[in-house]
Amino acid sequence: MLPILVGESIKELDQEFILSKGILSLDLMEQAANAFTNWFYGVFEDKEVQIYIFCGPGNNGGDGLAIARLLSENGYSINVFYLKNEKDCSNDFQANFERLPKNISATNFEKWDKKIEDGGIIIDAIFGVGLSRVLEGPISDLICELNSSLATRIAIDLPSGLPSDSVTTGQVFHSDHTVTFQFPKLSLLFPEHIQFTGDLHIIDIGIEDGFLQDFSKKAFYIRKQDISSRHRFFHRFSHKGDFGRVLFIGGAPGKLGALFLSSYAALRTGSGLVSCAPEFEDSIGIQVPYNEIMLYQVKSNTDLAEMDAIGIGSGWGNTIDPDYFLSIMIRFNKPMVIDADAINLLASNPFLLQKVPKNSILTPHVKEFERLVGKVANHAERIEKAISFAIKYEVILILKGAHTLIALPDGRQLFNSSGNQYMATAGSGDVLTGMITSFLGQGYTPENAAICGVFHHGLAGELASESKRRGMVASDIIEKIPTTFVELKIS
Repeated sequence: MLPILVGESIKELDQEFILSKGILSLDLMEQAANAFTNWFYGVFEDKEVQIYIFCGPGNNGGDGLAIARLLSENGYSINVFYLKNEKDCSNDFQANFERLPKNISATNFEKWDKKIEDGGIIIDAIFGVGLSRVLEGPISDLICELNSSLATRIAIDLPSGLPSDSVTTGQVFHSDHTVTFQFPKLSLLFPEHIQFTGDLHIIDIGIEDGFLQDFSKKAFYIRKQDISSRHRFFHRFSHKGDFGRVLFIGGAPGKLGALFLSSYAALRTGSGLVSCAPEFEDSIGIQVPYNEIMLYQVKSNTDLAEMDAIGIGSGWGNTIDPDYFLSIMIRFNKPMVIDADAINLLASNPFLLQKVPKNSILTPHVKEFERLVGKVANHAERIEKAISFAIKYEVILILKGAHTLIALPDGRQLFNSSGNQYMATAGSGDVLTGMITSFLGQGYTPENAAICGVFHHGLAGELASESKRRGMVASDIIEKIPTTFVELKIS
């Protein structure tokens, strides 16, 4: 997985990498500029469009100047604006300023006529990860002016004004695209910052993953290439028992759909035997919409040891006896997946939290999470509370949303890269519960079950939304689960 570094470590990383490779910082800047322009060529092919690059005095500005040169050499029309006189800027800024071709117009931003051609492209190279203050004065006014233009806006590494690790409180450049180098900066994953970051693109500038590991503070970004090694592989002599016997408990009257979504998702994820236990006195008249799902009745003395995994809470309702929930956890006494109404039951009966089997997987959305830990002010605080909760109760907490967070009992934080906005639909979380429970029942470790479940869920959503977009529903996600195994070459 790709390590996510805090802002204060990034400069140290660059220096160590430069020393290890025997190159100059200017060489690394050139690698970054080449990576950016290669991305740019694939997205913006029109060479007649006017490009406006605003460069700050530091190395982010140096990146902007190198990019200006490369784009100009490839036939694009470039206008450069810089904030400070050349001699007041970083050494690498000065070196790239000297390299600018004569045909590029380079102007101090104080002399800018404030004209941006409609349909043009603005590239923000003003401030990068080194910024630790709120923008004010003329710079804040400049950012405000750029944000009001009818142009496509691109930020290099970080939108100017955005801190790398915390929630912003000031003026920030509003990007349509943020092109960040080598790994995402933590603040780019905050929901509060979506208006600033736009579409996020992580581009490789040649720093190996192994080199990054030494600088990580336990935060990582899950990518497509990280998934295959997490999977178990089965052979032609495997039988349905090898693929797991899983049980879903929930489905109060009026909420059976949630339980069936979880159960069907488990089948599509590969479970060998799937049962569901609706919360009814008499389940004889219940019609199960999928022939492969078996009905099961959980009573106060039912032996649950035969099950490989249990997912509990989907559509369970708010009238469940806490002692009944406690008895299930005691009788099963293995990691389980806890979602929805089961999480609400834990929140309203804190004594149950101490009885949750170690390494169980909790999958709250934001509101359910706040019922567990109390109100939070922002996503940075939410992340910290998720980490503390996972450590305290020795569980895996999956905080659902864009860039879903997996908080592990050892303090690691894993952020997901798959999924999109079209997955914000009723039942999507029940599908995730079914998928994670399926992997757990197939013999995956709880950590790998969580990682594979979250990534495959997001990927299935991406695939389903290609033709459905806003019309996508949870069952569409389920139908694309098998395709995710094909996409990832999982046999």
